[in-house]
Amino acid sequence: MTFTVEEPARDADEVRRRHEANRIAWDEGALHYTRELAADIERLRAGESSTHPVERAALGDLASWCGRAVHLQCASGQDTLSLLLEGAREVVGVDISGRHVDNARAKARALALPATFHRCDVLDTPSELDGTADLVYTGQGALCWIHDIRAWAGVVARLLRPGGRVLVFDTHPATCLLDPEATTPVWSGLDYFAHAERNTGWPAEYIGDVVEEHAVKHERLWTIADVVQALIDQGLALTRLEERPDDFWNAFPALGDEAKRALPMTFLLTAERR
Repeated sequence: MTFTVEEPARDADEVRRRHEANRIAWDEGALHYTRELAADIERLRAGESSTHPVERAALGDLASWCGRAVHLQCASGQDTLSLLLEGAREVVGVDISGRHVDNARAKARALALPATFHRCDVLDTPSELDGTADLVYTGQGALCWIHDIRAWAGVVARLLRPGGRVLVFDTHPATCLLDPEATTPVWSGLDYFAHAERNTGWPAEYIGDVVEEHAVKHERLWTIADVVQALIDQGLALTRLEERPDDFWNAFPALGDEAKRALPMTFLLTAERR
């Protein structure tokens, strides 16, 4: 996968343009998820949750407190529907890719699960959901596709009911500072505070060869401070922040386990609407 450094989006029009480009790219990438549809349905039918153990520990007994969970950037809905297995009584998924949403709806329909899915830019999450979420959840690898973190935090805040929580478990932004192919930690040359890029293609180990021509997509590095401050500015109270060595992407295959354990690979954040 090749990339070119670009300036961060400076206005709302550019944010929308980049999100739309990402929609096209994810419609392509979602073909891989469609191929896995039958297998994913069987995993859910068998009670196999895709919720990460770190998330599970942070969420606790969802059945005791979560009526509605809203999953922003839900992809094909496997993690969304897994929240039902964890105890949520109802789930709502939002994703920009129509193909992803079609996959998610097919899974919910096949299993008759209490789930609703909306196809839209996350920044356009329907206002009918405002103040209804006990939990707002974002999956792993979600925030890099957002090009206005403050607007994203505004969506999170308006969705949460009083006492509702947001949980983010995502790639630690510091991982972008290291060369993923190096056998020892080597600076990648990227700017931690302002990196944005345009790229084409998907890692073969993730999507595989699903299309011959890949659309251009755009990613943005948000520091942990960016994410935390955006939520605080929306009036949310930070309740947990952890930097962790969990490497759910195997981001540095050439590094030894000892080096990986000494590096921040992921971060966990929870915040509450008071």
